Amino acid sequence: MSPESFLDQLRAILDFVIFGAEWDNPVTVKDLLVATVIIFVANLASRLVRRALRPLGEKLKPLAGDTAVRVALRVVHWVILLFGVVVALNTVGVSLNSLTGLFTAGAVVTVAVGFAMQNIAQNFVSGAILAAERTIKSDDVIEVEGQVLRVQSVGIRTTVARTRDDEAIIIPNSLLVQNPVKNFTYQDSIYRIRSRVGVSYGSDMRRVFDTLRQAAEALEWRTRAMSPRIFMSEFGDSSVVFEVSVWVMDPWRAPQRRSDLSEAIWFALKDAGVTIAFPQLDLHLDPTVSAALGARSGAGPSPRSPAPDPGDG
Repeated sequence: MSPESFLDQLRAILDFVIFGAEWDNPVTVKDLLVATVIIFVANLASRLVRRALRPLGEKLKPLAGDTAVRVALRVVHWVILLFGVVVALNTVGVSLNSLTGLFTAGAVVTVAVGFAMQNIAQNFVSGAILAAERTIKSDDVIEVEGQVLRVQSVGIRTTVARTRDDEAIIIPNSLLVQNPVKNFTYQDSIYRIRSRVGVSYGSDMRRVFDTLRQAAEALEWRTRAMSPRIFMSEFGDSSVVFEVSVWVMDPWRAPQRRSDLSEAIWFALKDAGVTIAFPQLDLHLDPTVSAALGARSGAGPSPRSPAPDPGDG
């Protein structure tokens, strides 16, 4: 094959119309290759720009946070890539008017994709809001829909957290932005732990107060900046209920610390001779009923009647 014929075949391949033959500028193989090269160059340029901005991002992390820096670099990537796509379309001569027919033909698909992208866009915007406001950060202890979690990382679209059972949970960022969320470590890590105990009505209440206060103050792991608080909270059916409160610096270990507090209260009251009450019922009978029951119990069991003889008739 001569070079001239090879070039003619190559030119024919490059000029082959892929789609849009009815357009003023139909899309050929050459146009598609040029567009691909432009998008590739845009992606390469995005990587180079993000690599150049990474040292600046490391300096800004203490101020803006790791999540905000990652979101900013990701936005830079999508802006550069979108610019490359627009340039590629203009280069091959594809305008919005030319794509109208394709959009009309794929209207159903476009609507479905639009609904799917709506949730994705909400999560992306929510991720940007979390990064800007920094209301939820890594290592924060939060409560979402009644479940206590420790945040591992806050991404652009989702947040990864772990439960106290060491299970990983992936949370859409829109859920954290649009719903109430308790953040136990937002401004500080001080967390209040409560334990309730009931003592009998015959107990010396001043002694109970002193015993509970001494038991709470003796806890080595409590926060010394906050003094324990003892409340007589309720007059129950079978007991006088007290509530003991202490503060800790680690909300994540609250269940273990609550158990330690209850254990300290139990042994302190036992050592002090205070009865820890339990549900009981006192039955008061009318005197006549009591006398009748006493007489009946004193008479002893009634003799059994003899069994009838089968022959009696």
